Amino acid sequence: MDPESDVTDDGRALVRRYYDALDEHDYGALEDLLSPAFSQRRPDRTFEDRETFVAFMREKRPNPDTSHDLASVIVGDDRVAVRGRVTDDGTTLFEFADFFELEDGQIGRLETYSR
Repeated sequence: MDPESDVTDDGRALVRRYYDALDEHDYGALEDLLSPAFSQRRPDRTFEDRETFVAFMREKRPNPDTSHDLASVIVGDDRVAVRGRVTDDGTTLFEFADFFELEDGQIGRLETYSR
C-alpha cells in the first residue's frame, strides 16, 4: 500500500464529508470535521473559530437548502483544492473554489472564492 495514496484518499474523504455535512445539515458532523482553531476567509466575511462558523451555517446561512456539486478535487500533502458549484434544485447559484489546509485529520483553515 502506498502511504502517499492513503494521505490523498484521507484528504479527499475528509473534504467530501465536509460538503456532505453542509448539504445534509449535519452540524454535529461538521463540527467534528473542523479543528477547534478553524478559520475561514471568503469574499463576504471571515470566521475566526469553529463555533462561529458552525453557528452561522446552522442559523444564518442565506441559502440552507443547497447542494455542492464538485467538479474537481486536487490533494497534495496537507492541502486540498476543490472547484465546484452550489446548486439549488438543480439551478447553479454560483461557482466556487475552496482551498483547505488539514491538521491532524481535521480541517484547520479554509479560503473560499466565488463567482
